[in-house]
Amino acid sequence: MGDTAREQVARVEDLLERLESLPDPAARETATEVAQALLDLYGEGLGRIVDVLAERDDGTLAQALGDDELVAHLLLLHGLHPVPVEERVRGALQGVLPYLESHGGSVELLGVEEGVVCLRLEGSCSGCPSSSATLKLAIEDAIFKVAPDVEEVRAEGATGPMAPLPAALLQLECIKPGVA
Repeated sequence: MGDTAREQVARVEDLLERLESLPDPAARETATEVAQALLDLYGEGLGRIVDVLAERDDGTLAQALGDDELVAHLLLLHGLHPVPVEERVRGALQGVLPYLESHGGSVELLGVEEGVVCLRLEGSCSGCPSSSATLKLAIEDAIFKVAPDVEEVRAEGATGPMAPLPAALLQLECIKPGVA
């Protein structure tokens, strides 16, 4: 079971896609029902575990569960994650801030709404042009690791060497003040 959480999630998604492409409609429907029944069963059990832990936890255990990437995916899947998305994103940014500062940059969380994280990038990167791409990847990776429920990361105020690369490459979008 040495697979990472991301590899396991990708494997499940692949299997579900293969299930949906079964040529026999009855087999496809039965397989889908079995998968949904198992998901519901495990979700109910996980919900009960979370409830029992919540009654006895000072927050330490909830944080530890939320920090485990695989467990976090399961909790998110069932709407049980103990840490709100904005708090998880703030923690991710705090973790990457020393790295950003060492490259002459900084980041501020402007908000999280409907799966979109809005950031303000500040400062400049001294050195090679690829530094800004590396910084943006570090920010995205940190956010998506703790908040896979985030759909998009937008960066405001990125200018000069910190200007984002095209959105298709990094899923980062530069929003310049005054431009809709």
